[in-house]
Amino acid sequence: MQPRFLASEVGSGLRRNVSMAVSVVLVTMVSMFLLGLGLLAQRQADTMKGYWYDRIQVSIYLCTANSLQPNCENRAATEGEKESLERQLEALPEVKAVFFESEQEAYDRFKEQFRNSPISGNVQVGDIPQSLRVQLNDPTKYAVVTDQFEGAPGVATVQDQEKVLSKFFSIIRWITLFAVFLAALMAACAALLMATTIRQAAFIRRREIGIMRLVGASNWTIRMPFILEMVIVSGLGVGLAVGLLVALTRYVFNEGFIQIALSQAFIGTSDVWVIAPWMFLGVLSIAVLTSLVTLRRYLRV
Repeated sequence: MQPRFLASEVGSGLRRNVSMAVSVVLVTMVSMFLLGLGLLAQRQADTMKGYWYDRIQVSIYLCTANSLQPNCENRAATEGEKESLERQLEALPEVKAVFFESEQEAYDRFKEQFRNSPISGNVQVGDIPQSLRVQLNDPTKYAVVTDQFEGAPGVATVQDQEKVLSKFFSIIRWITLFAVFLAALMAACAALLMATTIRQAAFIRRREIGIMRLVGASNWTIRMPFILEMVIVSGLGVGLAVGLLVALTRYVFNEGFIQIALSQAFIGTSDVWVIAPWMFLGVLSIAVLTSLVTLRRYLRV
């Protein structure tokens, strides 16, 4: 088939079905944008997980004279108990470092973290007990510390940041799954719309197809214009979706959130370019397969 003839057929088909072609572009754009959001949400979760897991600590809060925990017995932790706890922690192979935080240091850190919150004025020195901050070599091994030191002499409570962060990452995973589910529905709609467009195009050009059969045109000669039409419109839809995702990461994350949370780790446009080829490959595969199945059924060539 001559390239000039093929280009003429494709252009003619797109002009005759411009409304359906635009619909395919828009539906493909929305479905791929949702899929891209889901994939980027997962990459953001992985990025933040790597960032935060390096900073996760297990906090062992020590007893004070006002502690209500039964283990404290209404007395503060002694110096001997503190030293014993530090020695035991440093002896564990899972422990990377141990830091002591006094009541004043805990108060200062709280005031800094919640400086813009009205609750900062309700906390006084001593309300947050002194603690041992334990940094682990592997944050997933927090149970080794919590199980061994929960209820130990001088220990009021053991708090692990991983439990809080795991809930946050779990929410992101559910959001990711929901976005991918919506994208799958929209992709199915796009495939159905492609099939409808092809059927309509084949009906409009039924006379031309009949003539091509009479002169001995091959099956691929007849099919190729329809396939290329779907590849073009679906590819355009993916291109628009990728453009939206690039704008989202650039202006929302790189120039928005990162200006507010300077110490956080966010995804960037490079992450969009990582998933973009797979999005193009997936949509183009759907377009080609949908075209082949629809043409086989309705053209009978």
